[in-house]
Amino acid sequence: MDAGAVITILALLFFAFVALGVYVAAKAVGAAKRGVERTVTQARRTVEDTTLRAKSYGQGGVSGELAQLRLALRTSMRATQEALQAGVTEDASLSESLALFRRLSAHGQELDAELKRLEREPDRATVASLLPGLRDRTERITHSAESLRWAARDRASKFAEDELDILSAQIDMEAGALRHWSADAPASGPDHDAGRAADVGGAASRAPGAPAEQHWAEPDKAPEQSAPGQPQAITARDPRQQTAYPWQKSARRETSN
Repeated sequence: MDAGAVITILALLFFAFVALGVYVAAKAVGAAKRGVERTVTQARRTVEDTTLRAKSYGQGGVSGELAQLRLALRTSMRATQEALQAGVTEDASLSESLALFRRLSAHGQELDAELKRLEREPDRATVASLLPGLRDRTERITHSAESLRWAARDRASKFAEDELDILSAQIDMEAGALRHWSADAPASGPDHDAGRAADVGGAASRAPGAPAEQHWAEPDKAPEQSAPGQPQAITARDPRQQTAYPWQKSARRETSN
């Protein structure tokens, strides 16, 4: 291979690595940007909800009612969105419900923007005249959102109950199979029952933790007995024929100095 081909291959590898690095860097920057935007959105939402809650409890009149309507609308729509998005991952049939919620969400966002705009309206009398219609629209949207949310929850609960019923039936079948004793097992008879009772009684008579009964070996040679009426000779015992027991120490041999 000539030098020109080697240089060309090296150049191609270099540009490939550079392009790969640029792609990975762009993906990382995009992910970081989306994470920052998500964090900022959540923080802004939390601050706005806290402000609305403070206005709804601390202020009265038109401003307080507008804050209550916005808070009820945002809370209901967010809860329904989270429930449907969490359920569609396990139940694909909820995709149509999620599509309907997106259409409903457009009306909810429009109403929230209108309520937010009316909070800054200086003509409180005009805003007060619009409150009944705004209240009715808020109730209709939140009612529709709650219907979708509770329907999805009831569906998930029904699936869980059905799965539990199937599992209980399978467990009952398995328990019945475990209790079905085999016909090849030895039949119990009088002799078998008597021997088993004797074994159980012997085992129960011993105290827990007590060692089994030990049979000690007899001495190698029993002492000879003389005939009746004859005196016995007094002889010294042969130490070599003395019976040894496990707990005795062996006699030390005496050595002369």
